[in-house]
Amino acid sequence: MKNIFLIILSMFLWIGCEKEIDLDLEDQSGNIVIEANVTDQPGPYYVKLTKSVAFSENNSYPIVNNAVVVLSDNNGQSETLQHVGDGVYETTNFTTEPGRTYTLKVSAEGKEYTAKSTMPQPVLLEDLQQDSFMVAGELSYTLLPVFTDPATLGNRYLFTYRLNNNPHKMFEAFSDNVNNGLVNQRPILLPNDDEDGQSEKAKPGDTVYVEMQCIDINIYTYFTSLIQIIDGGGPGGGITPSNPSSNISNGALGYFSAHTVSKKSYIIQ
Repeated sequence: MKNIFLIILSMFLWIGCEKEIDLDLEDQSGNIVIEANVTDQPGPYYVKLTKSVAFSENNSYPIVNNAVVVLSDNNGQSETLQHVGDGVYETTNFTTEPGRTYTLKVSAEGKEYTAKSTMPQPVLLEDLQQDSFMVAGELSYTLLPVFTDPATLGNRYLFTYRLNNNPHKMFEAFSDNVNNGLVNQRPILLPNDDEDGQSEKAKPGDTVYVEMQCIDINIYTYFTSLIQIIDGGGPGGGITPSNPSSNISNGALGYFSAHTVSKKSYIIQ
């Protein structure tokens, strides 16, 4: 398959992460790719079904029509989603609440795929604080997401953020292993170059749109693995390129996330 992460990471609006990723992976063309999110915000909620393609193919991903997509929770609620076109399936009356466990079932092309995700309790993104530092004689910027981690150990967060009207999102995954019960002290790094042609260098006057998601352990594992793959395991490498471990059964690619959402924007000074 080719540029599979462009599909997997197109969160909510199915937009890829900061840049395209070409990995030397075995050919997994034809695998179903499931992108599904439910949040604590009012619906509708969406599931998108596509297929991966070989490295030799262009970035045209086949959509999966005629699937049966069922979303349910541990409170007895269940709904079969409606196909609204282009491989997108939509809820009509499904409601959500933090603390519930949600189950996704997809029946497509003779196979069934299932996934579960538990929506954590919400944590409020209280503020964004700017800082800066010099890199190669040029000023780069960070933003500190201000929030107070709950006293109970085990909270995990995903931050997605973008500059101005640029649709390409960046992301960072945090856990409370080192700051449990404390005010967050870990910043997010804003882009300091535009070499990939998709991101842009942050500068004064730019608006940064930040979304904080409270996520469960499986989604945290998925995104931390993905970040390691993209970064090559850090300066020393050591990570063999592969697909991050999906929380969806039966060999599907992608993820199913039930999470809370808190948003803020900030104008760089």
